[in-house]
Amino acid sequence: MPLSLYVHWPWCVHKCPYCDFNSRACPGGLPEDDYIDCLLKDLDGELQWVQRREVRTVYLGGGTPSLMRPESASRLLSGIRSRMPLAPGCEISMEANPGAVASGRLGAFSEAGINRLSVGVQSFQDPQLRFLGRIHTSRQAEETLGEVRRCFPNWNLDLMFGLPGEDLELLKEDLSRAVGCGSTHLSVYQLTIEQGTAFARRPPPGLPDPDELCDMADAVVSILGRAGFRRYEVSGYAQEGRQCRHNLNYWQYGDYLAIGAGAHGKVSTKKGVLRFAKHSSPGRYMDSVRRGQGPAHFRWVADRQLPFEFMLDALRLTDGVPRVYFESRTGLREEAIGPELDEARHRGLLVDAGDRFRATEKGLDFLSDLQEIFLI
Repeated sequence: MPLSLYVHWPWCVHKCPYCDFNSRACPGGLPEDDYIDCLLKDLDGELQWVQRREVRTVYLGGGTPSLMRPESASRLLSGIRSRMPLAPGCEISMEANPGAVASGRLGAFSEAGINRLSVGVQSFQDPQLRFLGRIHTSRQAEETLGEVRRCFPNWNLDLMFGLPGEDLELLKEDLSRAVGCGSTHLSVYQLTIEQGTAFARRPPPGLPDPDELCDMADAVVSILGRAGFRRYEVSGYAQEGRQCRHNLNYWQYGDYLAIGAGAHGKVSTKKGVLRFAKHSSPGRYMDSVRRGQGPAHFRWVADRQLPFEFMLDALRLTDGVPRVYFESRTGLREEAIGPELDEARHRGLLVDAGDRFRATEKGLDFLSDLQEIFLI
């Protein structure tokens, strides 16, 4: 079973109105050193679940982890290496935002051991950036990407579409600029209004209508495909061999430890699949780690929940997953979901592609309907 490690950094310069991640504006006197200490102590407590299993990917997410000092990233990664064996060529990713990484720091992050960057540009249009609450301008994004290009041979760019005031031509311009900036991977998301966000409390006016959104989604697949970016996941497009290995492990129902405020992990044991979550408040999280209290919540996944958990992620992949993964990673026989597979096939949402389960084009368009079939 592949094993990954997720590290959560809970702070941003400020909270964007669309964001429902566990992030908050930086406090005065950021407790960076104390937080790194707690992350490593938290990891010490996680090792009981995985013994000496090799870690294939590490992901520093947030929040905005590029706000930390490069020497903090170096100390964190050194601490991880001293506790767990990292696979040769281990993918070590970090999220960064233009406007939240000082000039010259990216090279230092590379020297610290980060070998893949994910840059939250979101748009190359200044009006849309202001609407999204981003702290950078289009020009600042271009300048940051130039530095990223010099420091990292492998990196992702995040882009959003379906923004107020955006039309198909503006989206095409954004896609052209994204393709031309030298990234090896693009994550392209439609803006969604999530519960608990500022946009949910005050919905923004001027959003594109459903027909426009369909045209935009089709344009994303078509334009990026012609540019050499293959859609391998619902929102993920990569050049050959540049898929995000960390996210692939999630979608293929692999295991992942998780440290940091609000981090969620999943490990497979002889007793079954265990899920756990840490306190979302950074202060409470650090207090609990110092006291050796462990996760805020943990649960064993019931057998009846395993099919939905597996398919929820696996069916996001355009190539699907090997059929044998269902048995090897849930412990259930394929016969346990026989009626559900038949229904999905009958509705034209799923196809047996040889030795793989794979959503059809219709299944990807109606992914929630397909996934819900496996709610047993």
